[in-house]
Amino acid sequence: MSILQNISVADRRRSQLDVSTFETLRSFIYDETGIYFQDNKRYLLESRVSRRLKALQLDSFADYARQVTTRRQRAELGHLINAITINETFFFRHQAQYDVLVDHLIPTLIETRGPRCRLRFWSAASSTGEEAYSLALLFEEKVKPQYPNVRLDIVATDIDTNAIQEARDGLYNSYATRNVPKAWLRKYFTEEANGHRLSADIRRQVRFKQVNLADRLAMQRMRNFDVIFCANVLIYFDDTSKQQVVASLYNSLGAGGYLFVGFSESLYGVTQAFHAVRIDKTTAYQKV
Repeated sequence: MSILQNISVADRRRSQLDVSTFETLRSFIYDETGIYFQDNKRYLLESRVSRRLKALQLDSFADYARQVTTRRQRAELGHLINAITINETFFFRHQAQYDVLVDHLIPTLIETRGPRCRLRFWSAASSTGEEAYSLALLFEEKVKPQYPNVRLDIVATDIDTNAIQEARDGLYNSYATRNVPKAWLRKYFTEEANGHRLSADIRRQVRFKQVNLADRLAMQRMRNFDVIFCANVLIYFDDTSKQQVVASLYNSLGAGGYLFVGFSESLYGVTQAFHAVRIDKTTAYQKV
């Protein structure tokens, strides 16, 4: 074997996430965020953490694991979280849920709370903001004309600070806006070289902040919401973290409030605290 071949083999070994280091990083990430990487997701963690190796010019995953877990650098923890989180979303992703919200749940909430009430919505794990802004657009176009005296507060949270900044900027490509009605696209977006910029008026209706759903103390500050969207998030937690997060979401709802999860997700086997409300093949979980 040539010297060049020896170097190549050594480089490949350095670039691979071995089982021991994977378990170290997996445990650290789980303790900090509640996100759990199954054994068959080692390749995914490897590909995402490799970005940090390159940024920090480290030789191996073991070096990175020692740095992030031993020094407990909060700045690097933030970079790690941003690297491992997945931000796949677009406007009006689950249209059936929005239809049920506008046609059934909002009228029910207004009937209960009064025609001059303030409704509070929370987009948990909001990623780059498409879900929260979808709610703002729906309220502007579908709810306000019928209930002009009702006000809406929208809070959007995510663990990924990069995603939050993108959301605040409000610039979206054609993939993200493909489900936006053309009339709304012309009315609320401005076309730019890199995509469509959402109007400042709509962006001001949403308050973005960083929240880790697995952080009990942070979750205790999220209170009295009428509707919570937490879609395609629970799949990243193990059973213990899932139960903890769902219990926190339950506590964050006001009486009679509703929780939406992703179409591929269910609270079956997680909690019996909610009442499942099924409308038009869509399920909303109500805090009775």
